[in-house]
Amino acid sequence: MPQHIVVKEYNKDYPLMFEKEKEKIVKILDDNLVDIYHIGSTAVPKLKSKPIIDIMISVNSLEEVDKKQKEFENIGYEYLFEFGIKGRRYLRKGGDERTHQIHIFHKSDTYNLTRHLAFKEYLLTHEDKAKDYGELKSKLALKYPYDIEKYCDGKEEFVKTIEIEALNWYKNSK
Repeated sequence: MPQHIVVKEYNKDYPLMFEKEKEKIVKILDDNLVDIYHIGSTAVPKLKSKPIIDIMISVNSLEEVDKKQKEFENIGYEYLFEFGIKGRRYLRKGGDERTHQIHIFHKSDTYNLTRHLAFKEYLLTHEDKAKDYGELKSKLALKYPYDIEKYCDGKEEFVKTIEIEALNWYKNSK
């Protein structure tokens, strides 16, 4: 069965859901962990989203992360290695009705780390853009409830535009 795409109002429990998962991840990664962040739409209050907690992690060594594959699988993650982004480790939990996604990058991958953080911070401080993004996602979820590719394609232009704005804003705000 393909993933059912449902976009919901913000849930005040998202930060707690992140913190609970963070505790498990920190134990697995131990000294290899540099930073761990709640990213994506569930990290932005008031933003409509798929109820999936996105977690971004920076580490000292991706090779050491790969050695922890079984430990991640033991807490319910599917370990998909790069999964389309060179230098990333991607893990997901919950099967077709996904609940969590982890994006792990080496600490030197400032491009990917910065773009995710900038996007989140930008939406936190630009409520009009966050509202527009949430409405777009709601419309796309209704139009493509079982077609994640078309749902993602429908967001692509908006996300790329916001990402450029967010990166410029983020660099100028630091």
